[in-house]
Amino acid sequence: MKIIDFHTHVYPDAIAQKAAQSICDFYELEGGGMNGTVSTLLTRGKQAGISQFVVLPVGLKPGHVAHINDFVAEQCKAHSEFYGFGTLHAAMEDITGELSRVAKLGLKGIKFHPDTQLFNIDDARLFPVYEMMQDKMPLMLHMGDTRYDYSHPARLRRVLELFPRLQVIAAHFGGYSMYDEAMEQLYDKDCFMDISSSLMFMSQEKAVELIGRYGAERLVYGTDFPLWDPMVEVPRFLNLPLTLAQQEQIAYKTAESLFRDQILL
Repeated sequence: MKIIDFHTHVYPDAIAQKAAQSICDFYELEGGGMNGTVSTLLTRGKQAGISQFVVLPVGLKPGHVAHINDFVAEQCKAHSEFYGFGTLHAAMEDITGELSRVAKLGLKGIKFHPDTQLFNIDDARLFPVYEMMQDKMPLMLHMGDTRYDYSHPARLRRVLELFPRLQVIAAHFGGYSMYDEAMEQLYDKDCFMDISSSLMFMSQEKAVELIGRYGAERLVYGTDFPLWDPMVEVPRFLNLPLTLAQQEQIAYKTAESLFRDQILL
């Protein structure tokens, strides 16, 4: 079966292990993640049966954003398997200018991780970005964490009401560690979700319930490399008691639909 991994992160070789460890530390996970290099992702991902990877960067500080976007664009040029997103930061002086540059670099969307970037999803400084992205580029959002409020699903609900043509992929079933609350806030909204960093924290029955309620056509597969190993996460997904149609929809069909007819800025 074709698989598109819609949630991966890679780093320059010199900092890849440190970056992966910092993610594990943030989530208080023991043992550390995988080495977050490009070569590790390609090797482990292809061994797991993944053919394409969406690379999602995060700029923790405004001054980091431009060179991070350049790095992802370079990796996409070097590896045809990659679809790169750009990153922005709410505190940037010219955030819409960098958004335009992201599009010129050939990157396909924008990724925010509000809990580590320390701004709210519905921060008004982001509204010009959301307006520019409507009908043009998808927005991937880290969603949910009971320790923080930056990415609470209620904040995304407000954004979707203000910008109804913004194409959003809400990571982690719409709310890491708060799946039922995410369902309450997002069930009736026009947005997508990925299933990354979720299946290991719930029973198969709960996963099937969430997939059934949202609908497979709203879901994309994601590993969240290097936090998790594709060789473990792909079988975890394929072992869910889903129909073949549901598996195929989540594995690649929804992802393909998200990039079909995309209009870059």
